[in-house]
Amino acid sequence: MMLTSLLADHWGWLIFAALLGIAEVLIPGVFLIWIAIAAAVTGLLALALPIDLPVQLLLFAGFSILSVWAGRRWYVDHPVASSDPLLNDRAARMIGRVVTVVEPIAGGEGRVRVDDSVWSATGPDMGTGTRARIIGADGATLRVEPA
Repeated sequence: MMLTSLLADHWGWLIFAALLGIAEVLIPGVFLIWIAIAAAVTGLLALALPIDLPVQLLLFAGFSILSVWAGRRWYVDHPVASSDPLLNDRAARMIGRVVTVVEPIAGGEGRVRVDDSVWSATGPDMGTGTRARIIGADGATLRVEPA
């Protein structure tokens, strides 16, 4: 009951927005800030207009969806520069490496050893033990050619 009475007041929404903003700074995930913006907009509307709590909650839900969508769209249009853009793309990081075929590539499909793991591979027919160079990746399947 206390939470609903706190949120019904515009100060509750503004405090909630501030807490979410602080949480974003302490636990950076580039997500809570968009929810904080939705809470702030809801609080400002509650300050300007006499809005009941159920309507405020619906506005908050709608603004949350809208702000997360807008934030995601902004990050797609303005990607963050990285010193290692392939950090989370393990298959792309392997392009150019020479690996060993552990299951013959026959009919275009086989398996290769990369460090201590075995990956599915596609490419020209090669026998077990053949050295192959990774030239690309399709999901978790590596494309290889004879080294």
